[in-house]
This record gives sequence, structure tokens and C-alpha cells, in this order.
Amino acid sequence: MKKAIVTFLLGAAVLAGCGEAPVQDPGTVAWSTCTDLLGADGKPAAPASGIECGKIQVPLDHAKPDGEKIDLALIRVKATGDRLGSLVFNFGGPGASGVDTLAQAARAFGNLGTRYDLVSFDPRGVERSSGVKCGGQIGKLIDASARADGDRLAKEFASACQKDSGKVLPYVGTVNAAKDLDLLRTALGDKKLNYFGFSYGTHLGAVYATQFPKNVGRFVLDGAFDPTVTWEDRAVTQAEGFHQAFGAFAKDCVAQSCELGADPAAVEKAVEGLLDGLKTKPLKVGDRELTYGLAQLAVITPLYAKAAWPVLEQAAAAAIKGDGRTLLTLADSYTGRKADGTYTTSMTSMQAISCADTTERPTAAEVAEINDRVEKTFPILAAEGSAPCAHWAVRGDDAARHIDATGSGPIVVIGGKGDPATPYQWATRLTAQLKTGVLVTYEGEGHGAYLTGDACVLRTVDAYVLEGKVPASATTCAA
Repeated sequence: MKKAIVTFLLGAAVLAGCGEAPVQDPGTVAWSTCTDLLGADGKPAAPASGIECGKIQVPLDHAKPDGEKIDLALIRVKATGDRLGSLVFNFGGPGASGVDTLAQAARAFGNLGTRYDLVSFDPRGVERSSGVKCGGQIGKLIDASARADGDRLAKEFASACQKDSGKVLPYVGTVNAAKDLDLLRTALGDKKLNYFGFSYGTHLGAVYATQFPKNVGRFVLDGAFDPTVTWEDRAVTQAEGFHQAFGAFAKDCVAQSCELGADPAAVEKAVEGLLDGLKTKPLKVGDRELTYGLAQLAVITPLYAKAAWPVLEQAAAAAIKGDGRTLLTLADSYTGRKADGTYTTSMTSMQAISCADTTERPTAAEVAEINDRVEKTFPILAAEGSAPCAHWAVRGDDAARHIDATGSGPIVVIGGKGDPATPYQWATRLTAQLKTGVLVTYEGEGHGAYLTGDACVLRTVDAYVLEGKVPASATTCAA
């Protein structure tokens, strides 16, 4: 669920519990100039005007509030108008850096930034906040050929993570991250937490609302994740979602004179053929190789957003002709590979948080069976996968899978009919689990709705966040 991944406003009501008076308390965070931002290209980036960074300390173990502390890295874009408070973002993953992402994407939320300080953070176990490091093993996993012993690599990876980050691994789960969020709310000087979560960020928001329902302010959960799904259900449902998205891409490509084929079936066959060839003969790209696994990630990445579909066509067509540079760049953007060849913690953090949030530990044999189901649904997503948590040193628990926000104000949940990574049914389920959820349906393509720029979605969300107008039940935004 990387990543991170909604016609007319039919009615509205005033959001209970959220006043309109500007918040005067600026909080207790010491803000200063950002010094270590990364751009979307993996290169160091200078902060734009008005962007500041800071940190707060939180307990490593929330059961021992006076014990060892870790830093939580923060970023803020100050409100440009009459300030209502802070709006905190989580952009997904799990494992995405909120610090880097908000620095890159702040303009997309400019309307919300007229009344709110836009704030994000690296969650515990991510990048600057005691990011999970695994001795460089993630590079070996990412670059491994299709013929590699995946289970052996997974075991070595888990061992390296325990060696380098064993202190934080037991504490990186979403329940602990939700408790951090409440400490952040206090540090920002807000009586209630106003929050915008994408993809995995919807899970974090739902867990926060379960833990602290009375502290919920204006909450938007876009690209909703259902935490009750099993590993197998998640894999198969996402395979169905990406198959649907790829089919939509292929039709759109053909409608615009597609370089990959004259009909959608030919487009799919061309991409599958490209990937199959890479299983036995990776494509040289300078001193690197475009492997089967990297090409899979490269093909999947543009399916997250319809605006990126032309890039997929161009990249795949070039690779078929022997030029894998663009596909490799797409894969690098997914895996967090930096310009110097090292990696951010996005992939290692994803593994650590995912394994911490469940007691499920599928074996290699069970993963192989799941992969067989995926291959029948969408061969492009099928992988010679290893068991991601089978060798993990931390047992994990299921607390983050139980959602019930009874007692909170209304929580807006957005589900997209064409969302490949967090399919629409997950949004309906999360809305029901919350008990206080209000579902908004977006009938377009892409993972997450707000960042598509759809006028209906923008109008609906902005009216809620800025004015407290809760969308009417069954609000739908047509593509």
C-alpha cells in the first residue's frame, strides 16, 4: 500500500466540536530552517520559502513515559491567512517521509494552507525519526534477480534489521505512532487534532480516532485501508485493483494511438512479454541492471495516478527497444533510491511497521500459494516473493487492526472506484468500522482522490476542513 494511493455536494451539516475562532497558542515546537530535505529525484533540496523544520521528543516505549526518548522530525508551512490551527498530514507507506513529501507537495494544499499551518512528520521508525536501518540489505533485496533465493535474502534482511535497529523494532507499530500524534497535537497547541491521511495514513488516522476519539477534529482519510484484511486478502484484492487500473490504462493508451499495441490485449501482452524477458536477461542501464523485480515496480508506479499513464507507455516502449532508463527511474522513485545510490528508509520502515501491526507470519510456502492466486488475477504483479515477516524478530500484535471511533466527530472517508492500491470496498469497510465515518465516493482513477485535482473532491474536502461542513451521506463525485 505504498506510498503514500473522489458531481455535486449534496448537503452539509456543521461539524460538531470544531469552533471557528483562531487558535492563539502557537505550541512548544522550536522551528528553524530545514537543512536535510530530499527532492523527488533523490537529490538534496533547499526548502522553499515559508517552510520550517523542528522536532519533539516522544517516549520510545509509551508504557514508560519517563523512560528513553526518541526524536520525531517535523515540518511546517505556516498559514497564510487567519489561522485556525494545524492540519497534520501522513502521506502513506507505511514508511513515507512526511518531512520530504510535504516539502515537495505543499503547493497542492495551498487552499487549506490559508487557514492552517500545514504540518507533517517522519513517523517513528521512518527516516529522521529513528529510521529503521538494515545494514544495506535492502539494496540486495531490491536488486535481486528473479532466480535469487528470496527466503534466504529475507532471513538475512531480518537479521540485519534486528542488528542495526533492534531497539526500535518493537515500538514502531501504528498504535505507538497514534500516541505520538497526540503528543504532537499538544506540542502544536491544538485542542483537537485536524488530520489528513492518505493510504496508510488513513490507517494511522483511524487508529488515532480509536485511541483518542474525543481529540478528533476535522479528519479526512483518503484512499482508505481496511486493517482487518489478511495478508492473502490484501495481496489478491490489490492484484484485482491493479489489474483493473492496468486495463483502464491500456484502453486509454489505445484511444490515443498507443505505441505498445493496437488493442488493450496487445498492450498487456507487450508489457508481460517485456517482464518475462527480464526474468532471464536483465537489461543493462549504465553500470546497473533493470531486473524483473525492478521493472514490476516501475510498471506499477504510474498506475497510482492517471496523470502518469503516458510515462508508463513511453517507458515500457523504450525498454522493449532496449532502453530501460525511464523504467529504472520509476523503480527508484518507488524504492526510495537516492542519487548517491543509497536508500531512504522507506522500504525498511514499511517492512518493520507492517510486521509490527500483525501477528500473521505467512511461511514461504504460504506466500507461494498466495502468489499463485495473484498470478492468475494479474500476472504483471506476480513475484517470486519471500515471506516478509516469517523471520522477523518482533512478534507483532493485532491492536492496530481493531477500529472503533465511537464518540468522535464525523470522519470523512474517501474511496475511489478506480483506486488500485486501496480498492473501494476498503473505504466502505473502514467507514463502517469507525462508526463515525462519512463516506465520499470518487468514481475516477488513481490512488487517492484529493490530489487528482478533481473539482468536486476539492470542493467537498475544503468545505469540510475550512468551514466544518460535513458531506452528506452517500456524496459521490463523478470522474
